[in-house]
Amino acid sequence: MIAAVVLIFAAVFLIVIALFFAIREARHSPAAELKRRLRRMEKSGSERSSEGLSGELLRETTPSEQFIFQLPVLKLVKKLVEHSGVTVNPSIFVLLTGIASAVSFVALYALKRNMPVALLAAVVIAYIPFAYLVYRKQQRQTRFAEQLPDALTMIARSLRAGHSLTLAVELVSQELPEPTGGLFKIAYEQQQLGMRIAESLGTLLEKIDSIDLHFFVTIIRINSETGGNLAEILEKLAETIRSRLQVRRQVQTYTAEGRMSAYVLVLLPVVVFIAFYLKNPGYMSVFFTEQVCQLFLVAAVIGQIIGFFIMKRIIAIRI
Repeated sequence: MIAAVVLIFAAVFLIVIALFFAIREARHSPAAELKRRLRRMEKSGSERSSEGLSGELLRETTPSEQFIFQLPVLKLVKKLVEHSGVTVNPSIFVLLTGIASAVSFVALYALKRNMPVALLAAVVIAYIPFAYLVYRKQQRQTRFAEQLPDALTMIARSLRAGHSLTLAVELVSQELPEPTGGLFKIAYEQQQLGMRIAESLGTLLEKIDSIDLHFFVTIIRINSETGGNLAEILEKLAETIRSRLQVRRQVQTYTAEGRMSAYVLVLLPVVVFIAFYLKNPGYMSVFFTEQVCQLFLVAAVIGQIIGFFIMKRIIAIRI
């Protein structure tokens, strides 16, 4: 009875804290702050320079977030959220993930009185959201890599037609789907706020991890300083990226058997353990009641995870 009361109190307390921080972050979010600044500007009728206004409009984090994300671990979380393309506040994501992990730990420990199992469940619950972000990041990078050659070809043809680079970037933002269209739209809007087009394209490197985009930005920066036939260079870069994509697809085909073997070797022990537990719960319950067996179970899970990452590293061939 006491354990249930403590569990309910802890869950309600954590939910109230989550709601408090969510409302606080919503009120102090960049969008809300931007609306307040625009409302003050409209009332006062004051005029600001484009450079100063662009600096304010491009500010993406509140002072509290800037302080929090100075920590190295939270910097990595913020970068992962940005690269995944998920529209979630990084601080809220970290808070909700921590609360979900803590609630699962408290609930299992209160019900089972088993510290290793509760810790394992808390780690798994905390890992799932980050695994989802990594999956979304990889999917976004794959789509961007496939769309970038079309974007470069479109820019090159637009330049040959006599348009400026700015108009070519705007055309890409309008014609191509996400994520390429959205990223180039950000670059175009930043250029409209006073940034140079080369600098605005350079900011895209912080929003997605792509070596091909790095080549494109480098070409734009060099061309803006030295000049040259930019359309021809971009067409050659597009052909090179398409060739790399073709080789990458061939490598994916050749390593399909290795990836399947890795998945089978990781999932087979889990499936067998669950099947034995469902068939004879009393026989497998020793893994949850005896301390030595619990240590063996935790070691097996850790070994499976390490082995999966090692096999994944072996078959991950960078092109």
